[in-house]
Amino acid sequence: MKLPWGVVPAALLLASCTRAPQPAADADLAAEIGRIRAIDHHAHPVRVVAAGEQPDRDFDALPVDNMEPQSDVVNLRAGAPGMVEAWRALYGFTGSDLTGGHLKEAQALKERVQKEKGDRYPAWVLDQMGVAVMFANRVTMGTSIQPPRFRWVPYADALLFPLDNSGLARENSDRKSFFALEDIVRRRYLESAGVKAPPATLAEYLARVVTPTLERQHAGGAIAEKFEAAYLRSLAFDKVDRATADRIYAQFAGKGVPEDAVYKQLQDFLFRYIAAECGRLGMAVHVHTMAGAGGYFHVAEANPLLLESVLNDPGLRQTKFVMLHGGWPFTHEIAALLTKPNAFLDYSNQGMIVSAETMAGTLREWLELVPEKVMFATDAYPYMPEMGWEELGWMAARKGRQALAIALTGMLRDGEITRPRALELANMVLRDNARALYGLGDVR
Repeated sequence: MKLPWGVVPAALLLASCTRAPQPAADADLAAEIGRIRAIDHHAHPVRVVAAGEQPDRDFDALPVDNMEPQSDVVNLRAGAPGMVEAWRALYGFTGSDLTGGHLKEAQALKERVQKEKGDRYPAWVLDQMGVAVMFANRVTMGTSIQPPRFRWVPYADALLFPLDNSGLARENSDRKSFFALEDIVRRRYLESAGVKAPPATLAEYLARVVTPTLERQHAGGAIAEKFEAAYLRSLAFDKVDRATADRIYAQFAGKGVPEDAVYKQLQDFLFRYIAAECGRLGMAVHVHTMAGAGGYFHVAEANPLLLESVLNDPGLRQTKFVMLHGGWPFTHEIAALLTKPNAFLDYSNQGMIVSAETMAGTLREWLELVPEKVMFATDAYPYMPEMGWEELGWMAARKGRQALAIALTGMLRDGEITRPRALELANMVLRDNARALYGLGDVR
């Protein structure tokens, strides 16, 4: 009997209602991804300190605990999903939450492990995360944060601001605290260069401070230079001629406060100079491209599209630029930049902002365009007592792998890739792309 158009047989309707939905991630593929020893492209590990020693503060040039309170996203609040699981996995915590006495209990377990492991503790944390190598964004390294497990990425922002920064610091309380911190880092760089203050001319500043600082850090094992500039100014680093930069520097070095627009031109010149020097030395340039911490952060000024003129500069084509954090919320815009030969990105911190499913959609878009440019990272960071760099790193590593598994499963089920290609892409994102970019060789 021929059924009228649009009539569905009851048996088929019943079957469709009872069929179990497919899991978002293929179980076998997820298991394979879970076994890959990763390279964590961006993190802030904290070194082990001796009893009575001051806490480590070199994990960031601009620690975010100096800022005014903000409206924290759900995943960065005490009691965030996965936080208790991290404490259980790392330290054997058995409680159901981290409030009151439970937090003290958890911290006691953590302290016991730290004491037991000693200087080996940070590397032990990497093992729990499934990470072979972590790129350590730090002002300086430490005895417990050393190669081969940790590779150094120091900060170059302080070199951009050699003049009186009091005018820039007046914008809001966050920038006031940040420029005070940058002044401290710059003094350290000047002292290491053997000078007490920025020299009188730009030529001297470049020759005696900027280039020697970069060369010294490279010789000390640095594989890249990090810019947190989006916390301090716009990422629109325009091309400025040397004569203009010379004039501005000579006019204000050690005398007076430049207007913001005038000072920006000198900063723009210095950024491109530093980027070119990094290319000469074989170091990559890492740039924060994401909505950042703090209620005063200028989100629009962190749009990665503002870097396009830098990426298009013929004089900087030998420099590899990595846009950290995948540009969130500008994840579509940043995808288009991956066609630039010197542009790369990682997806650090996104796992602490959005769900694995949401992140998977972004990853899939990037992997469908230029998969060789995408790198795994956690942005492990000591945010609060309930979530130090260890707990955040464990949580972010797990979610980052989940998102990758979901993205590749979708591509596999839609016939875009084969299973062998899915595993190849997983290895590329988790380790091989970073190995190729930094010439790391075999990583175990």
